[in-house]
Amino acid sequence: MLRLRGAVRVLVDGRSEHSGDVWIEDGRVVDPPTDPDAAADTVEEVDVSGCVVTAGLVNAHHHLLQSGFRTLPGTRGVPMRDWLPTMAAAYAAAGIDASLTARTAAVGLAESLLAGVTTVADHQLNWPVPGPDPAQEVADIAAAVAEAARGLGARLVFVRGTARDDAIVAAEGAEAIVERLLGSSHDGGVSPDGTLQIAVGPAGVHSDGEETFRRLGEVASRHGLRRRTQANEQVDTEIALDRYGRRPLDLLQEWGWLEEGVTIAHLCDVTEVEIERLAAAGITATHAPGCDVPMGWGVAPVAALQAAGVVVGLGTSGGGSNDAGHLLADARLAMQVSGLVGAPLSARTALGMATEGGALGLGRSDIGHLRSGARADVCVWDVSGVADAGVADPVAGLLWASPGRRPRDVFVGGMAVVRQGRLLTADEGSLVHDLDARILP
Repeated sequence: MLRLRGAVRVLVDGRSEHSGDVWIEDGRVVDPPTDPDAAADTVEEVDVSGCVVTAGLVNAHHHLLQSGFRTLPGTRGVPMRDWLPTMAAAYAAAGIDASLTARTAAVGLAESLLAGVTTVADHQLNWPVPGPDPAQEVADIAAAVAEAARGLGARLVFVRGTARDDAIVAAEGAEAIVERLLGSSHDGGVSPDGTLQIAVGPAGVHSDGEETFRRLGEVASRHGLRRRTQANEQVDTEIALDRYGRRPLDLLQEWGWLEEGVTIAHLCDVTEVEIERLAAAGITATHAPGCDVPMGWGVAPVAALQAAGVVVGLGTSGGGSNDAGHLLADARLAMQVSGLVGAPLSARTALGMATEGGALGLGRSDIGHLRSGARADVCVWDVSGVADAGVADPVAGLLWASPGRRPRDVFVGGMAVVRQGRLLTADEGSLVHDLDARILP
């Protein structure tokens, strides 16, 4: 049994907190023993006095491949129609295969753990030119990403995405991933230990047509998988109107993707009527301000979405637009820009998006909170330094007071993966070297 003892605050779900210890047993958060003193001989204690303790953060929308392609020339402050081919050219030059995705995923996941993110949803959209057995090539790439996550101790949601893929190839690839990584041993696409989840998701109506959405939807239905896509960013709306004379959400509804079990990322350009449609359909959303704001692609009206009843998570999106996988920094940014499009977000609301909001969008009730029975994904944030001096509310200060804050300790399923700010499950220098050796000329 593990006891995190003496926290300033224990954040439970983004809305309520209490002083007290966190108890962990067999990888789960548990209620305190009735007689803590009697159990003392079997308890490992970690002193967390002067700290805020939260659930591990859930990055609900990432593109781990982009961790190897940051700050590329021609990718900053440009329309998405120009950004997309620039990124695609960089991927093509490197050659997408399992060796590349293993290295980009390892770097992105290590960066995530060091920033307090214990679960990452990786929307993998880009694939090699199909060879003799494209489904198995896709499964190889997914397996490489999953192995990187397993080695680092991170939870992974691998999203079999598409971007102009052949619809049949996309569906066969999704089937191959489920068979290779989960077999028949899963619950709604989640492995028994909760470390791996499979989902499906076209990039959006700007790149994929009705057949792709429908075929991937059929795979999801067969295996009980979650569905995820992107909609109502700048290029998405423009292309939908130009190509179909319809807005993206109209098309998603027609194609069977505006219903429960679907999460839509971005949603910068949505009307009041569309927000009500999203809520009525049971759609969950992912806000990605660290991508959309610097690229000039818009700001999602989070307060209005939440007021309508839409659950909103938080994602960084990829390194090609954000350059960082620091979800807490993006939670801070979400607060800063929220007043531009509606009611300002509170720190507790933003932190809730970065934890339980993202988890609920993944259909996961076992992560994103610290209630008894949850998987013990825990972050310990030291708030005793000068950057936090004078802070009246340590939970609000966690987001506001120290931009770029990193956790002191991170536990995934009760296992320490970061201690005193140091990654325990891999050598950072080796991860960087391996990626550089793969992509640099």
